[in-house]
Amino acid sequence: MNERHCLVVDDDADFRAVLSRALTRRGYRVSAVADIAAGLALAADDAPQDVVLDLRLGEDSGLEFIVPLLALCPAARIVVLTGFASIATAVQAIKLGAVHYLTKPADADEIVAAFARQAGDASVEVASRPTPLEHLEWEHIQNTLLACDGNISEAAKRLGLHRRTLQRKLQKRPSGMG
Repeated sequence: MNERHCLVVDDDADFRAVLSRALTRRGYRVSAVADIAAGLALAADDAPQDVVLDLRLGEDSGLEFIVPLLALCPAARIVVLTGFASIATAVQAIKLGAVHYLTKPADADEIVAAFARQAGDASVEVASRPTPLEHLEWEHIQNTLLACDGNISEAAKRLGLHRRTLQRKLQKRPSGMG
């Protein structure tokens, strides 16, 4: 079997180690780093075919990594992984060049399957009930935060909220949202 190189970029050391071992057991040669700069340096020296990219890397957004990575490795298949899923970040990840967007906890089998997917899935079930108001609020906050490049103070100002209120809302993720 031709071993594929997978780059894992995640700032959670325990998760990075567990995922690296799981991918190695599935036949990947894995390189794992904690931040964007290290990921770009590694990709420049040893181009990965597959990349697992955490959306939140400390204070940085994993979205910032997609375009420069694809400039170095145009054939790389990037799967964005996050515990902070939103429609806004999912759409942006795909527009920037990621092939898939998964919510944590995603296991290695789901990630490997995401690398292999070539197209969307038209058979995905469409919700039978309207989106709950708390989810719509979460999406609006995420869109505003994205428009402010992650600047919480600016997003709070645009939303007409106090910065601390916005921070509390961001910590209280609505139930049922990946």
